[in-house]
Amino acid sequence: MDARIAVIGAGYVGLPLAVAFAEAGCAVLCVEPDAPRVDRINAGDSYIKDVASETLTGLVRADLLRATVDFAEVASCDDVILCVPTPLTENREPDLSYITSATESIAPHLRRGHLVVLESTTYPGTTRDHMGPLLERASGLVAGSDFHLAMSPERIDPGRTDYTVRTMPKIVGGLTPACTERAVALYSKAVDTLIPVSAPETAELAKLLENIFRSVNIALMNEMAMLCDRMGIDVWEVADAAATKPFGFMRFTPGPGLGGHCIPLDPFYLSWRARQFDFHTEFIELAGKVNQNMPYFCREKVGRALNGQSKPLRGSQVLVVGVAYKPDIDDTRESPALKLIELLRDEGSEVSYHDPFVTQLREFGLESVTLDPAIESSDCVVVVTNHSSIDYADVVARAKLVVDFRNATGPAGTSNGKVVKL
Repeated sequence: MDARIAVIGAGYVGLPLAVAFAEAGCAVLCVEPDAPRVDRINAGDSYIKDVASETLTGLVRADLLRATVDFAEVASCDDVILCVPTPLTENREPDLSYITSATESIAPHLRRGHLVVLESTTYPGTTRDHMGPLLERASGLVAGSDFHLAMSPERIDPGRTDYTVRTMPKIVGGLTPACTERAVALYSKAVDTLIPVSAPETAELAKLLENIFRSVNIALMNEMAMLCDRMGIDVWEVADAAATKPFGFMRFTPGPGLGGHCIPLDPFYLSWRARQFDFHTEFIELAGKVNQNMPYFCREKVGRALNGQSKPLRGSQVLVVGVAYKPDIDDTRESPALKLIELLRDEGSEVSYHDPFVTQLREFGLESVTLDPAIESSDCVVVVTNHSSIDYADVVARAKLVVDFRNATGPAGTSNGKVVKL
């Protein structure tokens, strides 16, 4: 296959993007350092829920998509897109090691006229000040003149079907106007709406703002939930009532904490970068603290609920329902359920879990149990992720005690004496 687009990293972001380009008729090469993943892609066996194996198989057989571990093959491509993880270090600072490694791997194979695009979520300045120099040193070429460099932040929302790679508007910011123009031309093959901006830094910060907006508003609702708990008021009823205002209010919901590949991390990326400009993002950092505290508050809520039935946390059988970070997906990255399980175990609870999408949690040595008979045998059922396939009325009917952090039990749960809500 004469590949023209190389996608570096075939995870939750990279593989759907590669498939979208291939479906548009482009020849795509996935460069993935994980050899088992490469084998699965080339066999048409998808490990990403949003990519059907049937679709992948068809594209591979049509010679539109192929995977390799060999970075040298990017030399045969015209466009290179980096879709690699950007986690945090143990000290909650940006970890650019994946970006650095991928950039250094493609740099020796860079040639004049290449386009390199970063999609990974990161702080403003990464594309220009970090990637650019790495590419220039190894290639001897100059970014913005010898090769094009741009940033186009991913907006993948796993499990979502209303906004796909094609239908989600895409922000593109190049090092120069020519870089932006070249990147827009690339993405227009697979994306309906392109939003050109003046610089990579604008694109980088826009992505952070999108997720920090959610983080701050969720933190507001989480703090409201803790206040409502103290005041004996139903926070869900309060939110529903406020949402009837047709303007000036956007409904967000509280929960046991933040999860996913972006929202829990992005505030730390921006606050770290801001400190380099002698600026402290106090409002954003406060929101992060509130959200990080929610699993601890939820552990206390479970403890109080058990105390109400004359049972301690230590020794109690606790069934956690839902461990993915959001409904109807198999993604557990940064899921608050993981922290809550850890906290409950630290208190001596015997924790099991049920999740129709997550078969095992290796870090805890746990496998998903069936709801029958786990509901009846548990002292407390804790709803952390509200998967749509679960019959919550049945859970309430059979459980001794339910602590519902997602309002999954609805109005019926409110009137049931054995249901405790956030």
